[in-house]
Amino acid sequence: MSMRLAGRTALVTGATSNIGRAIAEVFAAEGAHVVVSGRSAERGREVVEGIRARGGRADFVRSDLDGSAAASRALAEEATRVLHGRIDVLVNNAGIYPGDTTAATDEKTFDQVYAVNVKAPFFLTAAVAPAMAEAGGGAIVNLGSWVARLGLPIGALYSSTKGAMETLTRAWAAEFGPQGVRVNAISPGVVLTPVPGEAHPAEAMVKGTPAGRMGTPDAIANAAVYLAGDESSFVHGIVLDGDGGRTGAAVVAG
Repeated sequence: MSMRLAGRTALVTGATSNIGRAIAEVFAAEGAHVVVSGRSAERGREVVEGIRARGGRADFVRSDLDGSAAASRALAEEATRVLHGRIDVLVNNAGIYPGDTTAATDEKTFDQVYAVNVKAPFFLTAAVAPAMAEAGGGAIVNLGSWVARLGLPIGALYSSTKGAMETLTRAWAAEFGPQGVRVNAISPGVVLTPVPGEAHPAEAMVKGTPAGRMGTPDAIANAAVYLAGDESSFVHGIVLDGDGGRTGAAVVAG
């Protein structure tokens, strides 16, 4: 690794599995001291132990980001304490995905998904960004999704929350950029950890794309390193598509 994040501190939400875990692991490999955040202490310890075994720096902070401002503020405060007073990079990754149709979605589910996917990162950013600005700057990376711009017949609720996060990315770039805090987003496509010899139904959604395959969590993590580091110092308010060309190019059915 090139140690592109040497000396930085980072808080990654939803970091105990899949994309969030990969981001935490790659950030640590690039030299950052990472706070791994999530609901499962067992999985959090596993991620942290793996990072430390490879020579990286990581700590686990348990947090249930239920959408309350109090939960987001508590995570910001504890992560700041663990990271010795500052958070240089925030990755808003935690989210939940119910795949129901619109008619099958009840009000409780609607409120819960918006609470976790939008309200929680909103108040976490509100707690972290001003402190970043006061400390001289920082970077925030939000996780959107390709389904925010390419409609599917199910999951409208989830898709709309990711659209909200992409909109917030642009608004926050305008709000916090002049204070030295860069805000950008990544829009992952179909991203799954491959299981050797096992096909996945989601493969049908990437057939005919330029990449012609599903993505891996590491691919998104490497994009996050770019947006968090100095190489993207002139990049503000973008949504970086990590979807194998699914939304940017014509899909040719085979």
